[in-house]
Amino acid sequence: MEQDERLLHGSSFGAAAVAYAEHRPDYAQAAVRWALEPAPGPRVLDLGAGTGKLTATLVALGAEVIAVEPDPAMLTELRCALPTVRALPGSAEAVPLPDASVDAVLAGHALHWFDMDVAGPEIARVLVRGGILAGLWNVIDNRVDWVAGLQRVSGSAAIGPRDTLSNWRTETAGAHLPNIGLVAQFGSPERAEFPHGQRRTADSLVATLATRAGMLVMPGQEQEAALGRIRAFLACRPETARGEFTLPMLTGVLRVRRL
Repeated sequence: MEQDERLLHGSSFGAAAVAYAEHRPDYAQAAVRWALEPAPGPRVLDLGAGTGKLTATLVALGAEVIAVEPDPAMLTELRCALPTVRALPGSAEAVPLPDASVDAVLAGHALHWFDMDVAGPEIARVLVRGGILAGLWNVIDNRVDWVAGLQRVSGSAAIGPRDTLSNWRTETAGAHLPNIGLVAQFGSPERAEFPHGQRRTADSLVATLATRAGMLVMPGQEQEAALGRIRAFLACRPETARGEFTLPMLTGVLRVRRL
């Protein structure tokens, strides 16, 4: 994705902040535990925290969380949902925290939006030595037949390459780690995947996919046509046509240690 396109997509979520808070999934607790496992202490920065999906899981696991989010509408939703969490305006490229102030930096479905040439040094600055940088992504399990069909019908605007199990490792590899100038400050990356799922109806799954960046920047008529195709597909599949079902997912984690 080109820089201008990345900025457009990455800044699109505020317009759908309420829907994002309602429909986006949380993260598998086992995945978050694994991400934090090597961290030297409990202080965690949730960077690009959005409406607080990952923040809430971190709080439930007992972490001392600071959330940083650049979009005012997303930050408002986070503060409403988690009023006891310290939530600050800021970005990965300008983190509003002192040097060596956190034991881990986690980013839920956000690391791919960061300009790592700038964000990499900022993340290294706020992490203590031995601290952890981890990105987490909820990916749909397209080994399941109907999910693979949904991917084909939805198109890349609704289900992009990093949103599927088969491709997320490739799409979230080295380009999203601190750049080569910082390689001496970080160890080798580790990856793991953890089973997850989200209870949905056909309507709520359509609403979830409508919060994807590619859908949010799509012209209105094209968006309605794409969502119409998804509705029609879900209506004709026995797994999704009536009532609630579980959308099969995994939470994928990519982590590195600050040396």
